Amino acid sequence: MSDNYNDIKQLSRPRYYDLHPMPMSDRAAQFSPFAALTGYGDAVDETARLTDSKLELTEDEANELNKNLYRLLETCDSMPAVRVTYFVPDKYKSGGRYVVRTGTVRRIDEYARTLIFADKSEIPIDDMFEITFCE
Repeated sequence: MSDNYNDIKQLSRPRYYDLHPMPMSDRAAQFSPFAALTGYGDAVDETARLTDSKLELTEDEANELNKNLYRLLETCDSMPAVRVTYFVPDKYKSGGRYVVRTGTVRRIDEYARTLIFADKSEIPIDDMFEITFCE
């Protein structure tokens, strides 16, 4: 089998006097990887992310939570320090996660059913799982 390029192998590369040769770094950039599926990796990571489901309180746990809420309502003027475990729903998929927040309580908004801390952050009472007093 003969080589079909024997007639041009000995020739030098063409040179153009009005164009400068392309630097090797620019030439390599032509062949850099192309991300055709932009965002695909993020979508896979989001699908693989696990969430917790919201737990239902037992009757004893609900009674304990109510007892601590009433105690908190009575002592709210003294701004007690509490640790609250509550559920935060996920924005993008079903479920969520449990978060523990410690701070001093400023007041309880009974109309909006929220617990308001001294730093003005709020926790919905319906999402609370546990309240413990820090003494």
